[in-house]
Formats: sequence, structure tokens, C-alpha cells
Amino acid sequence: MTSLTLVRRIAARPSLVFEALVAPDQIRQWWGPDAGPVLLAETDPRPGGGFRVVFRMLDGTEHESAGTYLEFDPPHRLAMSWRWLRGGGDAGCSRVEVSLRPIDTGTELTFTHARLADDASRDSHRAGWIGALDKLEALFTART
Repeated sequence: MTSLTLVRRIAARPSLVFEALVAPDQIRQWWGPDAGPVLLAETDPRPGGGFRVVFRMLDGTEHESAGTYLEFDPPHRLAMSWRWLRGGGDAGCSRVEVSLRPIDTGTELTFTHARLADDASRDSHRAGWIGALDKLEALFTART
């Protein structure tokens, strides 16, 4: 098993960033590695609640992921199980954790995707999450 960790500085309060992580209307604006559309975003943001997201990449492939919120501590921490329902390659369940810390310029976001099957899975997920986090960061840059 392997993992990846990404750190971003986002120009918004932790409460606004946390909301963007769990609100379907905001997930539709940043989820996915490229500029392809999010076709479905469903969330039940509470411990034990679930999420499901379907997105289409620019190459036309569709991907669907789902999981359960394991930790839910707004606006500080979020952890959830993660599994691909289609298009992701990994058959197993992994874990995504996001920690938010206030800083002078907004929020420091630490994103960890753990329990990935192997290095190839880690590298694929890294590329996807970098694209998604770029869009999340830009979401708040566009608002300022």
C-alpha cells in the first residue's frame, strides 16, 4: 500500500474551502483532473454519510467514485473512504483525508490519499488530484 500527499495554499477562509469540498454545486466546479464536466455530484456531508461523483474527461471517458465520510469536523478536517465504481482502475477501497489550517493568506490545505494499491495507482491519482486541486484553488482566485 502507498499514499500521496499534496499541500496547497488557497485564498479563502477554511470554512469556505470546507464548503467547497462537500457542497454538490461547488464540487461540480472543481472535481476531476481536466476541464471535462461533472455529470453528477451527490453528498450527505456528515459522519457516516456518503458521496458519489461522476465526471467526464475531455477524452470522453467517464469516471465514477463514491465513499463514506469517516471524519467530519468543519472547517478543520474531513476523511472519507474512496472507491472507483467505474473508470478508475483500482478495485479496492482507499482513504482520502483533508486538513485545513488558517494562514495569513487564507487556508493551507493538506490532502492525503492513502491505502493506494501500488506506485502506478499513486502516480495516476496524483495527476488527477493535482488537476482537481488546481481547479479548486482557481475557484477562489477567480472570486477575489
